[in-house]
Amino acid sequence: VQLVESGGGLVQAGGSLRLSCAGSGFTFDDYAIGWFRQAPGKEREGVSCISRRDSTTWVAASVKGRFTISMDNTKNTVYLQMNSLKPEDTAVYYCNLGTYYRGRYHSGGAWGQGTQVTVSS
Repeated sequence: VQLVESGGGLVQAGGSLRLSCAGSGFTFDDYAIGWFRQAPGKEREGVSCISRRDSTTWVAASVKGRFTISMDNTKNTVYLQMNSLKPEDTAVYYCNLGTYYRGRYHSGGAWGQGTQVTVSS
């Protein structure tokens, strides 16, 4: 199982970035992908997730209306479109291979290497 994130970078407040999480080595249909982030000195927090099975999505309240998760089934890739970025969005962003059932995301053991997002004020 391999997850590879890309798309991070340095952007000014109010700008946009699109992160990608490309998966391989597993059957995408059976899983969900979650995006998490970890800022310096803070715990890792869930940002968004999407279920491959029924396209159910969830977005954290702190990013609702600004971040959108989507997937390209043909490429086994999940995207996180981030608009109206704020300095507090600065963090390393990770994707995770998990499952989605009973109305919530359940993290699995496979993580990507992370991609740095820095938002300047």
